[in-house]
Amino acid sequence: MHFDTMDLKILSSLQANARLSNVELSEQVNLSASQCYRRLKRMEDSGIIRGYTALLEPGTLGFGVMAHVNVSLEKHGDNPVQAFRAAIHDYPEVLECHAVSGDADYVLRVVAPDLKAFSNFLMHRLLALPFIATVRSSIFLDELKNTTTLPLQSLSHD
Repeated sequence: MHFDTMDLKILSSLQANARLSNVELSEQVNLSASQCYRRLKRMEDSGIIRGYTALLEPGTLGFGVMAHVNVSLEKHGDNPVQAFRAAIHDYPEVLECHAVSGDADYVLRVVAPDLKAFSNFLMHRLLALPFIATVRSSIFLDELKNTTTLPLQSLSHD
């Protein structure tokens, strides 16, 4: 999909504050409300904008453990991969799952209230899957940067 500088301005404003009304957004980007709405709707319909959400603070809510978990499957092929994908979707602790290159097949971002709950997830749920060969986890100790803001300025052709 083609997008221009005005689209990038709209997206930048939404990344900063997705709660803006259409009127507020149109004022920020200096565009009429109807033009702004049409552009916004086009970007939603095309999938550039996946949705709108509230970003919650895990630690404040009681999720004291965040970790990356590298998973390697025992056997490859359609059956283990499909079974793994289905299982991962049923685990609310798994916030993200990415197929990756390198030593592991997948990298998960997992959240848990504490180390005991994290250990229980690993030992009794993830490792209980029959097609898992290895699991290695790295627990986050400190957060240095966490953003959902994409560097849209690098896409500008101006």
